[in-house]
Amino acid sequence: MPRSARLTDSENPTIYHVMSRTALDGFPMGASEKDYLLNLIQAFSSLYFAEILGFTILDNHFHIAVKMHPADYVNDDELMKRLKNFYGKDREFLQSDFPAIRKKLSDLSSFMKDIKQNFTRWYNKCHNRHGFFWGGRFKSVIVEKGETLINLLAYIDLNSIRAGIVEKPEEYRWSSIGYHAQTGNRNNWLSTDFGLDEWGDFTDKEKIVLYRQFVYEVGAVGEKG
Repeated sequence: MPRSARLTDSENPTIYHVMSRTALDGFPMGASEKDYLLNLIQAFSSLYFAEILGFTILDNHFHIAVKMHPADYVNDDELMKRLKNFYGKDREFLQSDFPAIRKKLSDLSSFMKDIKQNFTRWYNKCHNRHGFFWGGRFKSVIVEKGETLINLLAYIDLNSIRAGIVEKPEEYRWSSIGYHAQTGNRNNWLSTDFGLDEWGDFTDKEKIVLYRQFVYEVGAVGEKG
């Protein structure tokens, strides 16, 4: 049976909730695996036209909220800078290849394929195995801004609470709220667009404080039933 077309929008900035689960039994992703997967997400989001709004990496699956930008997102100079930073200064790129490169770097499926395939190769090498790691294609849903987006981000960040891993969501370092709290959003890697236009006049630090309050309210963190 042929694969159904994935619902995407290549003409406009579009936010997706992406989820992918391992095909292996049990909980194969420990600390080193989560660190490596996070590094891959960071590396490929600096190459692709991908803005990471939120994420969490658990023992057997991960969630990402990502805004994919269209092919004309950056000018040619910025595109070349991204390519050189990722592949090395000695790598040569032709201007005639830019349309195809832009199409690839604005494509959600290509973004996820690079992350998942690179992780599988690394995992198999480390564990002396062959075969699939991920359970098929990733799942994705287009997400609207506003209340829908900020509730999704809270849902993603509360996964570690629902799984009983930590008592406070910011204690889990493989999540966006943990990354904000523990690194101060190192290198400004994560977007601070939480979807609410009324937060537009706040600084990034103020937005993160407001978002943390929202997560605690949604998740009833710390409440005793």
